[in-house]
Amino acid sequence: MHFMKKTAVLFLFALACVQEAFPATKQKIILDCDLAGDIDDAFAVALILTSPEFEVLGLVMDHGLTDRRAQVACKMLYETGMEHIPVVVGRRTPGVIGQDRELAGESSQFLWANGFSKVKPVEKKAADFIIENLRRYPHEVILFTVGPLPNIGEVIDKDPEALKLAKKIYSMFGSFYMGYGTGPVPDAEWNVKADVESAKKFAASGAPITYAGLDITTFVKLGKEYRDRLLMRQSPLTDALCGLYTLWGYESYAQPDPTLFDVVAVGMALWPDLFTTRKAHVRVIDGGYTVVDESKAPNCEIGMTINREEFLRRFMERVLRQNLGRP
Repeated sequence: MHFMKKTAVLFLFALACVQEAFPATKQKIILDCDLAGDIDDAFAVALILTSPEFEVLGLVMDHGLTDRRAQVACKMLYETGMEHIPVVVGRRTPGVIGQDRELAGESSQFLWANGFSKVKPVEKKAADFIIENLRRYPHEVILFTVGPLPNIGEVIDKDPEALKLAKKIYSMFGSFYMGYGTGPVPDAEWNVKADVESAKKFAASGAPITYAGLDITTFVKLGKEYRDRLLMRQSPLTDALCGLYTLWGYESYAQPDPTLFDVVAVGMALWPDLFTTRKAHVRVIDGGYTVVDESKAPNCEIGMTINREEFLRRFMERVLRQNLGRP
């Protein structure tokens, strides 16, 4: 009898460990990004792919040459054996919507996937894809927006209530108390400035938004010691990251430390214990500035602090200890 009790305890302990390692219910997510623009989008995709907590419904490309961005996404998924994840192409746009007449220019990172055709994007409009999934899984999907917002603006135009059906939206968006230079003066953050009208609609949408603005993202830089570990890891995922990083920074002899803006937005969902946030009322004004109005009731949360060292440690552990790749 004592042996049977001991065996039962050991079995329950083992079962608990398995359940902790492989959550029974994965969190459904969608990532809307401008992959192959700044390099942080690639690192955000890497964190998503290496997070067993997530069920990725799709990677949606926004802003600029979206078809070329999709080609990079398709190759990343193919190389890591994750090509079952849909890639969705948003509409092509100018660099700064409403001001520029030309499309956002070629990225050096496009060379990494030039000619790749083994995996194709799905034949669906980006806004329709997002709306359909939010309505199919009401209050179950986390939406990450880590680029300019033309797709999100179209979602609001087509279905103003759809974003309210997200479980949560984490957005790399805005500059509230601090700018790019880590000084106490806010800047017009790029994802807002690139499509101000869509950003205005987004901030006023009534959706459950948490902003990962410059206040917490601009500190998080991937130094050379971290990049050397990625280079030496030599896995399909880390090889992709190193190749894209090299193309991103190839014009500089001293390779710059990339800022992991977009990765922080994903990390807010994974590791809320590393952040502090506050409720606030945010609106967007002309020029792409995000203004906190203390006189109005909160319509969002904004990130205030981040445990940078622990964040980088956890991110690196995920990316280094994965074994993604084709069988």
